[in-house]
Amino acid sequence: MSEPRSTAQHRRRRSRTALAVGVPLALTAAGTFAYGTDLGVLGSSVQQASAAAPAWAADTADGFASVNSLGQNGTYGGRGGKTVTVKTLADLEKYATAAEPYVIVVAGTITMNPVGKEIKVKSDKTIVGQGTAGHIVGGGFFLGQGVHNVIIRNLTIRDAYQGIWNDKDHDFDAIQMDGAHHVWIDHNDLRHMADGLIDVRKDSTNVTVSWNKLSDNNKTFGIGWTENVKTDITIHHNWIRETEQRNPSTDNAAHAHLYNNFLEDAPNTSIGSSYGNYSRGSTKMVLENSCFQGIKNPVIKDSGATIVQRGNVFSGTSGRNESGGSAFDPKAYYSYSLDKAADLPSILKAGVGPRGSIGTTAVSTRAAAATTLTVAQDGSGQYRTVQAAVNAVPANNPSRVVIAVKPGTYRELVKVPSNKPHVTIQGTGGSRKDTTIVYNNAAGTPKPGGGTYGTGGSATVAVEADDFQARNLTISNDFDEKANQSLDGHQAVALRTAADKVFLDGIIVSGDQDTLLLDTAAKDKLGRVYVSNSYVIGNVDFIFGRATAVVDKSVITLKKRWNGTSAGYIAAPSTAANRKGFLIANSTVNGDVSAGSFYLGRPWHAGGDASLDPQTTVRNTSLSNAIKSAPWTDMSGFSWKDDRFAEYKNSGAGAGSASSDRPHLTDAQAANQEVGDWLAGWTPSAS
Repeated sequence: MSEPRSTAQHRRRRSRTALAVGVPLALTAAGTFAYGTDLGVLGSSVQQASAAAPAWAADTADGFASVNSLGQNGTYGGRGGKTVTVKTLADLEKYATAAEPYVIVVAGTITMNPVGKEIKVKSDKTIVGQGTAGHIVGGGFFLGQGVHNVIIRNLTIRDAYQGIWNDKDHDFDAIQMDGAHHVWIDHNDLRHMADGLIDVRKDSTNVTVSWNKLSDNNKTFGIGWTENVKTDITIHHNWIRETEQRNPSTDNAAHAHLYNNFLEDAPNTSIGSSYGNYSRGSTKMVLENSCFQGIKNPVIKDSGATIVQRGNVFSGTSGRNESGGSAFDPKAYYSYSLDKAADLPSILKAGVGPRGSIGTTAVSTRAAAATTLTVAQDGSGQYRTVQAAVNAVPANNPSRVVIAVKPGTYRELVKVPSNKPHVTIQGTGGSRKDTTIVYNNAAGTPKPGGGTYGTGGSATVAVEADDFQARNLTISNDFDEKANQSLDGHQAVALRTAADKVFLDGIIVSGDQDTLLLDTAAKDKLGRVYVSNSYVIGNVDFIFGRATAVVDKSVITLKKRWNGTSAGYIAAPSTAANRKGFLIANSTVNGDVSAGSFYLGRPWHAGGDASLDPQTTVRNTSLSNAIKSAPWTDMSGFSWKDDRFAEYKNSGAGAGSASSDRPHLTDAQAANQEVGDWLAGWTPSAS
């Protein structure tokens, strides 16, 4: 930032490749979680996709949902049927209850009427949210006796709560099944319902529940309600937080395999856990490599049930933690691999819930025509520098160009000019740390032709082209403040964006002061940025600018200053009036800094412009104790209280209750400050 101011891992989940449509089911059971393709907003309420299917459409379930039984070979949902996009309750119900197979893409918020309505889904259906846009509000889905081969994926299902905590009168679940089989529930955000979030009842079997966030509820996840010992279920890579009971409760399950789940009861919140994983009746349970934080009675069992525990970690738990008996070997039924239990908080906070790369409904012409340019320092690629590859992109290119950068440290400046849209810069290594683009200019660094670079000009990577993407790499500014104390202007930008539809996915952006500049091409231009599954590292105003930007499912790491002191500010928005500014959601703020030393943010009225209305909302985010109890502060004569700064349902030692110095959104206000509200019809999708 040019205005004077005081000087002040998560790891990506394992890569899995989606298999092509038409491959025999026996060979596709393990294929999951590939990136989707690029698609804009769909205009009509129902649309049928093109014949060419995006990568996610070939995904099939793992775990017990992949096991052949009851005449069903694995779980693949509506694959092979028509793909339709719905935006209304009538259309959703029409296709979900149809006899024939459908892939049903939910492309907006659908409110159930009446409240508590559960659509009775028929067999051979995939119901999937379009990126992060698919919300079901005030109700859910019911899978009755014999319904099979159903995928419910990438949706937010929320807010059927009727104001009674242990509600006996309103059986309003997010997903309920009675006698269904071969069901895959994956990458959903389920919360705040009147009864359970998931109920697997009455001999439902061959169920897999994976990569979901289950939160803000009394009863989370019930399994059983039958005298028969029949249910086979796999529950893995779910983040269960701020729920009281049934986490899950598993009654009379023949085979219950629970692994790599994170159960969290954050301190000083209104919801407290009564128990965690419960093995009831004659259940045989294998519980592996899961993480329990703050949970009361984390693992309990009935006298007739069994639990085999291995590799689990417990922190701040109390009460019963039980195991005993013999169970079964899950690998006799399907293959799987385990993450370390200690890594789960970072893995799952970044990886659960709806993904922008799932649910797009067509293969775009841009994606189909994508060109790849290879960069390698050792000469094994087409170019030795990233900028040389950017230079090779033709002006006004109509289709996607992927610049694949082999592992190495590229000390160079990179600029993607405005006349080169649809560019992706992607590291090809196994980790985002393997490929690094780095330079060390600062605002006060002298330019060769005279003058200094200024804050914006100091960027290691500057993006001025729309529809830009970066993934699986590190972008850094390693300007040495300690060695340059005599220099006037220590702002040193790692990445500057001044464009619309910028998707930063799975990257590290690292610096000190002014690390990440999220800007627009002009004050009157819209510039949307979606940062997902990434790290942002810095100390002073290190996420700043006038863009409409979301930092989602990411880690914000606080650094000490060059002299070892702890003091700083995360966000410095300079939002134009009537625009949305910064939204930090579903993320983690951490770092090796002193307690109470960092502000969440302050208002940047660039150039003293009083017409600006800076905005930052921080919601559903874990805050370390580094955050001050009064987390917002003034800047250059402008009061933060005159602008838009708020929190909603944050957790962790740095969270605090609402006050005049710490405004919180109401539930009604928060309903209009979701990720989809910020992106305004754009669904970020990897291509």
